[in-house]
This record gives sequence, structure tokens and C-alpha cells, in this order.
Amino acid sequence: MPSDRFVAALNEQVGHEFAAHQQYLAIAVHYDADTLPRLAAHFYAQAVEERNHAMMIVRYVMDAGADAVVPGCDPPRTTFADVVEPVQLALDQERKVTGQINALAALAREDDDYQGEQFLGWFLKEQVEEVAAMSDLLNVVRRARDNPLLAEEYLVREAPGDEDEDPTAPPAAGGML
Repeated sequence: MPSDRFVAALNEQVGHEFAAHQQYLAIAVHYDADTLPRLAAHFYAQAVEERNHAMMIVRYVMDAGADAVVPGCDPPRTTFADVVEPVQLALDQERKVTGQINALAALAREDDDYQGEQFLGWFLKEQVEEVAAMSDLLNVVRRARDNPLLAEEYLVREAPGDEDEDPTAPPAAGGML
């Protein structure tokens, strides 16, 4: 069974993942209201992904025999000055989550929790991909600031469609959406 402090840190991360879910949902609604459907769809999908990350952690905590806690989170930001600001916020958030996951992995290692460290390996890999993808999108929306339809075209052309489920992903409580 993982240490109490590692379980507490994982439960705290559940809150961070749900906060990211809420923020991505708010960004999606913002773009949807601005009639930018591809940007909206991208962030709706990101919201589901963050929700699933939270539920993966919940499943791990329960499977490890510990008490899973679903904390609340602060309301997301909902207003933005331009098409770039939401993507910058998303990239900042991904970088912050990367730091949080790194700290969790360090804590697992410090506690000699090899199962916990192995579980977090998938998240570490995922964060590299998330930061890279959001950085690319930020570069595109910056160039398309005056014509956001160019960012829409980029997403149609370059963004992956419905990808196959990652067979190495940890299971999520309640299943994946």
C-alpha cells in the first residue's frame, strides 16, 4: 500500500486534473461561442482527456487499497482578450501539470513506492506530448491572431482525429469516455 503522503498527493492531483478539465471546457465554450468549431472541438476533447486522467488516478488509488478523494476546484477562467490567450493559458497549465507529475514521481521514488513510480511513468510521457502539442498550437494561433480561421484550417489539416486508445494507458475508474 502506498504511503499516506503519496496517497494525499495523488488525491490532490485528482483535483488538479479536474481543474484542468474545467479550464479546457471553459476554453472550448469560449471558442464555440466565437464560432471557431475546430478550436472548440480540440478543447472539448482535451477536457475529456483531463477528466480521464483524474479517473485514472482515482482507479489507481482505489486499486492500491487506499481511499480516493475527489476534491473540489476553483472556477475556471472564462473570458479572454483574443484567440491566443486561451491557448497560452492551456500551455501554462500543461507546464504546471508537468511539474506536479514530476513531483509525484519524485515522491514515489523517495518513498520506495515502485508501483506508484511505474504508474506515473505513463503520465510523464503524456506530459511531454501535451506540452509539445500545445506549444505547436500556440505558435499557430499567434501567427493566426488576425485571422483565426487559419488556426481552424491547421487543426483540420494537422490535428489527429479520433486516435486509437493507448493500450499502455492506466485504467480509469468508471471507464474512458
